[in-house]
Amino acid sequence: MPEFTTKRNELFIDGRKVLAGWESFSGWYWFATEKSEERKVSDGGGSVFDGKTVDDTIWFGFVQGQVSEWGYFSEAEIRRLGPRAWRIKKCDLPFSGRRG
Repeated sequence: MPEFTTKRNELFIDGRKVLAGWESFSGWYWFATEKSEERKVSDGGGSVFDGKTVDDTIWFGFVQGQVSEWGYFSEAEIRRLGPRAWRIKKCDLPFSGRRG
């Protein structure tokens, strides 16, 4: 189990500072600790979902889903969940996630 700590109202997981977080009604959490790549349609990039190219950011961080693990995830894919997933407010990050 990773170590969740709070320092100066900021969340750290295994010593890595969490830059952003998302949660969903299904109980999944995504904690970004590093921005890996920005994909902008205007720069000829983006990610393709359902045949449409959209701006995206690829993050590295800790995901608590059916299995908890470190890895890469797509912000655009989280946005596709619509109102079933949302960005965690910065002031709420230190209290977010499943701990135990």
